[in-house]
Amino acid sequence: MTWETVIGLEVHVQLLTKSKLFSGASISYGAEPNTQACAIDLGMPGVLPVLNKEAITMATKLGVSINATVNTRSVFARKNYFYPDLPKGYQISQYDLPIVSNGHLNIILENGEIKKIGITRAHLEEDAGKSLHEAMPNTSGIDLNRAGTPLLEIVSEPDMRSAKEAVAYLKTLHSLVKYLDICDGNLQEGSFRCDANVSVRKKGAEKFGTRAELKNINSFKFVEKAINIEVERQIEILESGGTVVQETRLYDSDKNETRSMRSKEDAHDYRYFPDPDLLPVVISDKFITDIKNNLPELPNQKQERFIKQYSLSEYEATILASSKEMANYFEETVKNADAKLSANLIIGELASYLNKNNLDISSSAISSTKLSGLVTRISDGTISKNIAKKVIEEMWNTGKSADEVIESQGLKQVSDSGEIIKVIEEIIKNNPSQVAEYRSGKDKLFGFFVGQVMKAMGGKANPAQLNELLKKYLAS
Repeated sequence: MTWETVIGLEVHVQLLTKSKLFSGASISYGAEPNTQACAIDLGMPGVLPVLNKEAITMATKLGVSINATVNTRSVFARKNYFYPDLPKGYQISQYDLPIVSNGHLNIILENGEIKKIGITRAHLEEDAGKSLHEAMPNTSGIDLNRAGTPLLEIVSEPDMRSAKEAVAYLKTLHSLVKYLDICDGNLQEGSFRCDANVSVRKKGAEKFGTRAELKNINSFKFVEKAINIEVERQIEILESGGTVVQETRLYDSDKNETRSMRSKEDAHDYRYFPDPDLLPVVISDKFITDIKNNLPELPNQKQERFIKQYSLSEYEATILASSKEMANYFEETVKNADAKLSANLIIGELASYLNKNNLDISSSAISSTKLSGLVTRISDGTISKNIAKKVIEEMWNTGKSADEVIESQGLKQVSDSGEIIKVIEEIIKNNPSQVAEYRSGKDKLFGFFVGQVMKAMGGKANPAQLNELLKKYLAS
């Protein structure tokens, strides 16, 4: 039996405001427990919430960037449920009148196709506190520093059909919120985390299957693993004649399994009602237009510009524009260096070192200025592309500039015809049988002679000169 996966994502984006959604308390990360929760965050009697205007601005930025409707009137509601780390007994959120609705985001699939993912809504809400269980035997601690932190919850339509599509959507959204400067995107600190609603149905069926919600996953890798393992679990249940239960599940990355956390609540279980302490949020069309007119260059716009301005391929432009940091690094590099060569080095050799060391471009051991210097030395013929691989390795390990590495290790490319000819003559003299075979029509042996000369010259022969001279001497 063929099954189809159906996935919708709820992404919680922590906004880059300086204070909380309804109080002036700080939201900086890493403070001592319970040192950044004021009376409003604690829900003390007699206190009143005051809305942070900057959160409205940031939500509007997201709305216009995803071609959504930014509602000129939205309402905050109380979402009632009990958690030890929710001191008021309710969370202030938005329900039937959110600030953003009916948008979409385009993602690029592995085969290069573009797929449109609908976004149902994006609403503002405050975060809850945090329950602590580690290093506290038989006890739970409550840290309320996070209580009241402004979140923008972005809810997609169930338009994704595989874990890879879900990850592509998450990465695209992650890039967008960082370009907009509304979130730092730090997955480890929980600034960008998601709940995945996963179900399966028979191929061709119109009705959705019963979904399970996978809660609070904060890694692209774990999102993919969690969805795949949950899909396997549901298919196994259905093929055994069982029934999938609507519930909230947790993903255990150590065991690579999902496990039940609680039965999944429906909206009516939360007893939503408008918060009597907060007036409806009313924003003007001019406010929305002004934000739209002052948006930064977004990833897709930057990608198109890179193709036109730097003659890059669509693949190269997509990779380089995928994050604001990567795009900035590239543009700093090409201020004084060839764009195509720079793109190749960043996407190829440099990316390899970053991946090996689990670093992003902002933590690169080679600055954009130093990479620019290396590109210049390839362009002016000082070193070959092959030698550049040795140079970039030494630059990464030592922090030296390209010129320092080239000078200290004697890596300058040999462009002296006389020196190259001497080595060619020696190689031809020492390999008479291969020479005879080449001259009898085995053209593929040309690569053998190139390799022999390069080996003898430590890879420093000018490739263009070498090829030209070698052809001449092998033909005579």
